[in-house]
Amino acid sequence: MIIKANSTLLGLLATATSILDNVNLFGSRATTSTIPTTVSAAPFGYKAGSAESIANLKDKIKHVVWVLLENRSFDNILGDVKRPGFDNPANNGDVCNPVNVSDPSGPSLCTRVKDFDSVANDPDHSVTGNNFEFYGQFAPNNADIQSGKITATNQGFIEKQVISYGPALTADVAAAQVMGYYSTSEIPTIMDIVDGFVTFNYWFSCIPGPTNPNRACALSGTSDGHGSNDNDFEISAIGVNSIFETASSKGITWLNYDGTNGAFAPDALFYNWTAANARGNVVPIENFFQDAYLGTLPQLSYLNPSCCDTNTNSMHPTGNVSFGQVFVKQIYDAVRQGPHWSDTLFLLTYDESGGFHDHVPSPLAVQTDNKTYTETAEDGEVYTFHFDRLGGRMPTWLISAYTPEGFLENMGTNPLTGAVEAYSATSMLKTLGLLWDFEDFTPRVSNSPSFDHLIGPTMRQDAPLILTPPLPFPDAT
Repeated sequence: MIIKANSTLLGLLATATSILDNVNLFGSRATTSTIPTTVSAAPFGYKAGSAESIANLKDKIKHVVWVLLENRSFDNILGDVKRPGFDNPANNGDVCNPVNVSDPSGPSLCTRVKDFDSVANDPDHSVTGNNFEFYGQFAPNNADIQSGKITATNQGFIEKQVISYGPALTADVAAAQVMGYYSTSEIPTIMDIVDGFVTFNYWFSCIPGPTNPNRACALSGTSDGHGSNDNDFEISAIGVNSIFETASSKGITWLNYDGTNGAFAPDALFYNWTAANARGNVVPIENFFQDAYLGTLPQLSYLNPSCCDTNTNSMHPTGNVSFGQVFVKQIYDAVRQGPHWSDTLFLLTYDESGGFHDHVPSPLAVQTDNKTYTETAEDGEVYTFHFDRLGGRMPTWLISAYTPEGFLENMGTNPLTGAVEAYSATSMLKTLGLLWDFEDFTPRVSNSPSFDHLIGPTMRQDAPLILTPPLPFPDAT
């Protein structure tokens, strides 16, 4: 059953504005970057959400593969990509954070190429941790953020890492961990995707917070008021609608391919509806590869990678970037060589930015619903979040036989207001709603740009048959 908006949500819809309103994306920090104020040129001439574009999407796409990797920012993964238009250090120059945010004229350390396959000290990605990284304080005033009196400058990443891990972690090591980015030679599998398909330049996570609330928000358009990885996710206590429940109600076949290895609940089992009605739709990750090669994939394939320490493949900081690339290659190769390639949309993204530095501060956003989340920060301050701004910028790719080759998508269009809008995690729900004719789950989804217009009318014949395998990092840590 599709959840209808209550009167509070309808009020939010009625007053919705662009999530870029009242935001100085670069604060007072000097930068050579500029964010586009117009939408990207449509590669096939389709207008997002138009009847012509939706008809083409429905004609071409019969299968969807959706993968959320773990905890990486755009600059962290794609900071060294020297392709035209990429908003990153390679093109714009390295940027710096002060060692102490209260002394901006003091020592500072900058973004740089690093070689950590696995980052030993997992950066803070709690709600209040993100606050410090973005605003330099654990509990910024929400009204001041909304009015623009306080703007994010993304200057607190180094100090937050040192606060988290104490004096044993030097500022220089902390900077290498959270400000560093991978050389293109270290991410050859990902570079094949960059050069072969669509990269989103401005795609943000749903919430400035940790994994499970972001995964739930991507699947439901709301985290149901959750801002931490609390036990409700493990006991199927999330009660809101999800893409899985809606797909079933529409007769859309789906499977959650589970690679968690029992370490935690797969995402479909966050929800009490799934636990009560569709446990059989959660199957081992190995089944995906046989289904892809044999041509028996469901209409929606949702994949959970393994997480979170070494020898896992989600790219979680304490896991391995190289192993994550192997996982991506396995998925792509199976889809590309299987019979579903000619009608598949494959969205590859991350759940959140994981406490890694990105130089593009996160925009404001329409509230997901009328719920709030309260957290006590490390310094004892109490902060209440209203789910009215996005999390960090993340790498995201649209992969299909119908996408343009090596295309960089910048800004999208808010379908309610017509304003220029950044893409975010709920853009997937907006696009799937166009594909499968279901209503928007929340006001956030209603205001999210869709990307249906990036699917073209003609199947490409030049997509790589296999992706380049990664190499072991020489000094993996």
